[in-house]
Amino acid sequence: MPHQTSPGRPPGSRKRPALLWLLLPYVLFLAVLPLVNRVTPTVLGLPFLFFWTLLATLATPLAVWLARRGDRVRGRG
Repeated sequence: MPHQTSPGRPPGSRKRPALLWLLLPYVLFLAVLPLVNRVTPTVLGLPFLFFWTLLATLATPLAVWLARRGDRVRGRG
């Protein structure tokens, strides 16, 4: 059964909401950075900015996995 596309959209183009997970690293590293750019409080003995960078780095593979998983569920992987 061929996939129906919306009028005005080129054939073969579909919405891919699972790929929105790939925006998470950009948001964590860039958009939120001015809000977390501080030394205090300390978390686990680390300055808050260092802890935030570590947390964002660890969240990046999770976001990529979620995007891939969501894309595979829709039959593209």
